[in-house]
Amino acid sequence: MLSLALAATLLTTGPVETAVTLPAQPAPLHGTLLAPEGTARAVAVILPGSGPTDRNGNSPQFGITAQTYRLLARGLADQGIATVRIDKRGIGESAAAAPSEADLRITAYVDDARAWAAEAATRTGQPCAWLIGHSEGALIALAAADGHGDSICGLVLLSGAGRPGGVILREQLGPQLPEPMKTEAFHVLSELEAGRTVADTPPALAALFRPSVQPYLISWLALDPTALIAAWDGPVLIGQGTTDIQIAVADAEAMAAAQPDARLVLWEGVNHVLKVAPADRAANIATYADPDLPLAPGVVDDVAGFILQF
Repeated sequence: MLSLALAATLLTTGPVETAVTLPAQPAPLHGTLLAPEGTARAVAVILPGSGPTDRNGNSPQFGITAQTYRLLARGLADQGIATVRIDKRGIGESAAAAPSEADLRITAYVDDARAWAAEAATRTGQPCAWLIGHSEGALIALAAADGHGDSICGLVLLSGAGRPGGVILREQLGPQLPEPMKTEAFHVLSELEAGRTVADTPPALAALFRPSVQPYLISWLALDPTALIAAWDGPVLIGQGTTDIQIAVADAEAMAAAQPDARLVLWEGVNHVLKVAPADRAANIATYADPDLPLAPGVVDDVAGFILQF
């Protein structure tokens, strides 16, 4: 018969998940460290996308339960890479760390990303940590890396926009808004891009441009992903699926053009949540709610292979 100690060892063989806490104000931030069996060859922090996206890549209130970040973390652990995936301020276990909407700035997420990178490196005994940013997390990763090349090993940008937020918002709002609402919306955007709040926001646009969210929008609109990636002189992988209905291949190509040393990988037939999906919108979106569907072939291998080169 196996001894109790040996049995316990066998039961815990393989990657191990540990809850991690990062001191912060007004409350701590929370995440999960997934360490591979044996000594980690590298460590990365997975930065989530916009909105109420949790550490696993889910936004249940919007029907998104794809488990993208959890699947990515497990795949990387199998190749010797530790990961810390996080609940950002206001989400999941980090809900209590949310400031008021009027006080929130994108720089809070940027500062948190840097702090998580330092924590991840310390916990795993690595000299630096990689940042893996998905969707809006790619922009956070770029901003966090700016001037912090010593503590951040490199960047992996997945499904990230390659254009400033104002360009994207105009592209999205233009076809949806009738005149004169479109002109009013574009005027508000121009003011916010100039760093000025707008007191007389049209009631029909209040959901998007309410006064309390304008300071955050100003901080977000000021970030240009192509300018940030051009200034980064460390390793960077840009990964983009060809059937992503949220971010276009042109966005990835724009970032690659701004940083000729970047590696661009296009995954054929892969969507925004990094799963195999057709271009048909309904079938594509259906994968967002399928946690049992694995990540597309090549995604984990390409990310791991890139990280382990350095």
